[in-house]
Amino acid sequence: MGFIRLIARESGRGADSSKIALAKFSVRRFTCRYPARFPILSVDQLPDSRRAILTTLKQRGPATIAQLADALGLTGEAVRQQLLQLHRDGWVEARIERSEERARTGRPATIYRLSEAGDHLFPKQYDGLSVAMIDAVAEEMGDDALKKILARLTDDRVSSVSASLRGLTLAQKVTALRSWYLDDDPFMEIDTSGGSYRLKERNCPFLNTALRRPMLCSISVNALTRLLGFRVVREEKFQNGDGRCVFRVLEDQPIDPDSWEFRLEGELIPLPPLRSSA
Repeated sequence: MGFIRLIARESGRGADSSKIALAKFSVRRFTCRYPARFPILSVDQLPDSRRAILTTLKQRGPATIAQLADALGLTGEAVRQQLLQLHRDGWVEARIERSEERARTGRPATIYRLSEAGDHLFPKQYDGLSVAMIDAVAEEMGDDALKKILARLTDDRVSSVSASLRGLTLAQKVTALRSWYLDDDPFMEIDTSGGSYRLKERNCPFLNTALRRPMLCSISVNALTRLLGFRVVREEKFQNGDGRCVFRVLEDQPIDPDSWEFRLEGELIPLPPLRSSA
């Protein structure tokens, strides 16, 4: 349905803008799907009443407005207003409960539950698990096996996006790839100063794992290189304390995407000493 709506919306635009929009749509299908416009990473960042509602849903499971009001000592109207905002923000989901008893007593009840994004506001240990998995593969199967797995992940990423970029100019491809990590990523910017294209990412969604195992970043470097048809390097890195990653497109170093072989960042020819602009 999203694809159909996109086609309808873009039908009145020029061919170039439609191509870029379709490319963005394809990239977004394989990016993080959480509410990108909110820099909220923990339930503790929410106002007290909304945090209390989410915590109650986490502890007791799906609940009605009446059940939440009773548990929190609030009025039903106060809970309803907070749930409306939580629903708009994408932190909760609502469904109608239909049962024989409800059919006899009147209006069906609306049941609220945490959305996938809402559940991710609570502490998780995915980063530790990812690091443990990476280390286990290297220790049990060897570094070459780990490299093959990273290469496979790169292949999957490229194959999911490459068709949508076919026929686009380099500038159009870079624009489409602004959604590389997050849908309409508000923390990714495109910089064309200094005669080079740069993608500047200030909110890596894999940061905690990447800081401990930087080889993970080789996936993005290799995938972007193949998708853009030019070598891509990171000239600034979170791992170096730069507070962002800057992917620079080296237009003087074209590559053949079909014959490009996956390499870890450390195996690539070092970047000449040139810093990106602020």
